[in-house]
Amino acid sequence: MMATHTNSRTSADAPPGVSARLWNRDLAAIPIERRSWGTYNYTALWVAMSVNIPTYMLASGMIAGGMDWRQAIFTVFLGNVIVLVPMLLNAHAGARYGIPFPVFARGSFGVLGANLPAMLRALVACGWFGIQAWIGGEALNVLIGVLAPGWNHPWLCFFGFWLLNLLVIVRGIDTVRRLQGVSAPLLVALGAAMLYWAWRHAGGFGPMLSAPSKFHTFPQFFRFFVPSLTGVVAFWATVALNIPDFTRYARGQKEQMLGQAMGLPTTMTFYAFIGVAVTSATVIVFGHAIWNPVTVLAKLGNPWAVVVAMVGLLVATLNVNVAANVVSPSNDFSNLWPRRISFRMGGVITCLVGLLMQPWRLLASYGNYITGWLVGYSSFLGPIAGILIADYYVVRKKVMLPEDLYQRGGFYEFSRGVNWRGVAALGAGIAVALVGLAAKPFEGPGHAAWLRILAAVVASFYDYAWFVGFGVSFFVYLLLMRRSGAVEKR
Repeated sequence: MMATHTNSRTSADAPPGVSARLWNRDLAAIPIERRSWGTYNYTALWVAMSVNIPTYMLASGMIAGGMDWRQAIFTVFLGNVIVLVPMLLNAHAGARYGIPFPVFARGSFGVLGANLPAMLRALVACGWFGIQAWIGGEALNVLIGVLAPGWNHPWLCFFGFWLLNLLVIVRGIDTVRRLQGVSAPLLVALGAAMLYWAWRHAGGFGPMLSAPSKFHTFPQFFRFFVPSLTGVVAFWATVALNIPDFTRYARGQKEQMLGQAMGLPTTMTFYAFIGVAVTSATVIVFGHAIWNPVTVLAKLGNPWAVVVAMVGLLVATLNVNVAANVVSPSNDFSNLWPRRISFRMGGVITCLVGLLMQPWRLLASYGNYITGWLVGYSSFLGPIAGILIADYYVVRKKVMLPEDLYQRGGFYEFSRGVNWRGVAALGAGIAVALVGLAAKPFEGPGHAAWLRILAAVVASFYDYAWFVGFGVSFFVYLLLMRRSGAVEKR
């Protein structure tokens, strides 16, 4: 299902009329005759990407934070239905014009300005790459510990698994494509095994799902629900931007829309239920919620069961990591300097930056993971989505000039290659979302009552970071473009 990127042509092979700085084979538009993905491909794509350990941890973190199973499942389902909307909207351009995300972004940010949203999105993907590598390292550490009692070197295992990811990328994406068909089934099987373990040790689904919510009033629940919902939306906010990287291979709009609508909400909700049920069971079995599935799998009891589970987890995590977290940032880094950075080199950069993102800190607690990592980066991705959708649907009326997306001095040149209106709208959305984070310290005691009330209102901007950033950037971009006369028909 994943596009193969090999033997990228350099600027010397660029077709006539395009700028060598803006084109390489990986960024070129896919011709219609090569667009072969159907409904099944997009459904399978989302099954493969949604059935992963971070999905499990997203739902299990809500249980650890105090929700009951109904509240957690509702939050996951609602969040995925919400994020499906901008995902399908952005997917349209990829399916119509055959262009990847960084090229699509040139329409609203300029042929050079598009590097800004591309890099922001790429950095988030690098963070996800690091998170998956850390999870794989934990699994490897448990696996070796079973085979060699007394072993406990998580850092060594993390770097070992990280190097394995790097090796696969250097060898080429075809190495992973051979494993792609088994990654999702492996994780589904692991999830089913964990669910059986939880059902058996908790005494059935009744006791397992009977744990009440820790929130006794609606305001208490709502305070945790809002950032959790934002976290669910942010979970796929990255792919909601770069979905053209995949829909550029679609046979038509119907195929990609139906496949995504069938695959994303259903698979995410199903696998989230496994995380919710197993984490709820750990409260009964161990007296406290364990939100990390690697820790739960390590407690299976039978050493060989642990070995099989960890091997399956390692293979699936390796495949999901490269499939979901390397394809898009590699395109983004390639867009930065197409003449020198190929898809493969972009993958190597992704590995290095993912290491610098310190994933062990992001997974230190469910609070760091949901309200810190997920909500935090949504402050940047929500505004980008707002600008792309405003430009494509309101300003351009879904009409783009594909040739000009690869040219200097063309329609998307704006001011020396940058549409400063898009940059300004992006800055406005990010600023409004992040001002809420700056206001949070003033909510506590020691401050005047009026300041605490004002701070609580402003702090909610961060809790709704993706939504606030999306809305602000959407309307600011339209205002600036209309004042400049850029909305006029070509």
